[in-house]
Amino acid sequence: MNKEIISTQLAPAAIGTYSQAIKVDNTVYLSGQIALDPETMEIVEGGIDAEIRRVFSNLAAVCDAAGGSLQDIVKLNIYLTDLSHFPLVNEIMSSFIQEPYPARAAVGVAALPKGVGVEMDAVMVARQHYSV
Repeated sequence: MNKEIISTQLAPAAIGTYSQAIKVDNTVYLSGQIALDPETMEIVEGGIDAEIRRVFSNLAAVCDAAGGSLQDIVKLNIYLTDLSHFPLVNEIMSSFIQEPYPARAAVGVAALPKGVGVEMDAVMVARQHYSV
């Protein structure tokens, strides 16, 4: 088993005892991303629309660092503090990921870190395997 830690400055630094992602052979397990701007480590302004877009951008940066893209995600988990935002997630997601879409779960939760409205984690299969 080839296991490596994936890290990029183009996504928020881990704020705890975890890695942005772990790559095992060609499978990449991406940690949850919230709407932190990687440069300022502050939550983006602009409401839930801006939060969702930032989360997809953060996930994209980690996917890229692991040798793939959002299109290579095979499983996406979405956590929302308000499930009425789910149609907006679908709309924004379609501008980041094209068909075939990944398997997906959406879960309503009482609260998320730093008071954000959305968090996502994912599993990606990289197109090619190489060491960083």
